[in-house]
Amino acid sequence: MTEPVALSAVWSREPLPSGTSQVNYVLIQAKPDHVPTVQAAPPLNFCLVLDRSGSMAGDKIQHLREAVREIVANLRPIDAVSIVLFDDTLEVLVPARLADDVPALQNAIESIGEQGGTAMSLGLQAGLTELQKFQAADRVGRVLLLTDGQTWGDEATCRDLAKQIGDLGVSITALGLGTEWNEALLDDLAAASNGESDYIADPSQISKYFQQTLQSAQTTTVVNARLLLRLLPGVTPRAVYRVQPSIANLGYKPIGEREVTVSIGEIAGDGASVLVDLMLPEREAGTFRIAQAELQYDAPVLGIKEAKLKIDIPLSFSVDPKASVVNPPIMNTVEKVTAFKLQTRALSEAEAGNIGSATQKLRAAATRLLDLGETELAQTMEQSAQQLEAGGQIDAADQKALRYATRKLTQKLED
Repeated sequence: MTEPVALSAVWSREPLPSGTSQVNYVLIQAKPDHVPTVQAAPPLNFCLVLDRSGSMAGDKIQHLREAVREIVANLRPIDAVSIVLFDDTLEVLVPARLADDVPALQNAIESIGEQGGTAMSLGLQAGLTELQKFQAADRVGRVLLLTDGQTWGDEATCRDLAKQIGDLGVSITALGLGTEWNEALLDDLAAASNGESDYIADPSQISKYFQQTLQSAQTTTVVNARLLLRLLPGVTPRAVYRVQPSIANLGYKPIGEREVTVSIGEIAGDGASVLVDLMLPEREAGTFRIAQAELQYDAPVLGIKEAKLKIDIPLSFSVDPKASVVNPPIMNTVEKVTAFKLQTRALSEAEAGNIGSATQKLRAAATRLLDLGETELAQTMEQSAQQLEAGGQIDAADQKALRYATRKLTQKLED
């Protein structure tokens, strides 16, 4: 039987000089062999958890209603849907049900209006309850969370609920609207469920982001994916970054003397890729297996549970140091990850009041972005550095733009 996903690995440099320890990067890609059409895709268990607090008044709530209507219109009768509204109270607008009566769902959506404060944990708890009603191995689960503000006093509860949702095998797409929400919290909620977080600058873009989330769920062929790396003695992992669908520091969990595991979660139509930073021991000239990668996954569309796919990752070494050839697309990805790391550290330094270090890192990231042709983002970095030097703070919109735009640098990996 043909595997539903293909696994490959490419080094950033090869061959390496023999006789010396050194760093090398390997890009491991998992791509679906076949992306189903919407009609052939596995049924969804789709839950919308939506902030309707008073700050959502005006254009925000109007565009939100339009975006939810569009979601419902693009669901199939076999898909399960639930809609949860939260402010400082809770309303389960649409208890979990099949999306087989669009007019009734559209009528319910018309009643969405703004009120009250913000207590996100109420929404997540209700979302978890609704998800469980249609939880099944052959359904792809997704929570679409939207908020435009801070939640007060319940962040720890939100994080715990996100982990419970992730434990169901359901990912959270956490979207922040405007500039007043807590990006650290949304990042944590997404990470706890192997999901994504993102920034919506303008209410008119809500529908665009909602549709992207739905399309990602509809093209998901693999869920509960985990990458196991078995390493040669002396090979040390320094970092593991997801680079597709977006950049994130995944970290890794040692499970043995020379084995580490990385949680990937869902693999949608464009695939998933991780960049592994490895310290390699000195080797003599020749070709050696440095690692073995094993992808463990479920494929609900095919009824596959706990499948395993393995590949060896060999690497050549040469006595001629000039023989080493750089792989330009992989090094381009390495540079983008480096820019992401620099801006992440810069924002942390700025928050801690270390202005000199923050501006230095912002400018280093800007230089790399200019080299990559990312002129607009580089200019935003430079403007932020100037704001810090002038004794001010980075503008909230600029800060969110930096944080989320840098993550998307690798969304279109070069072949």
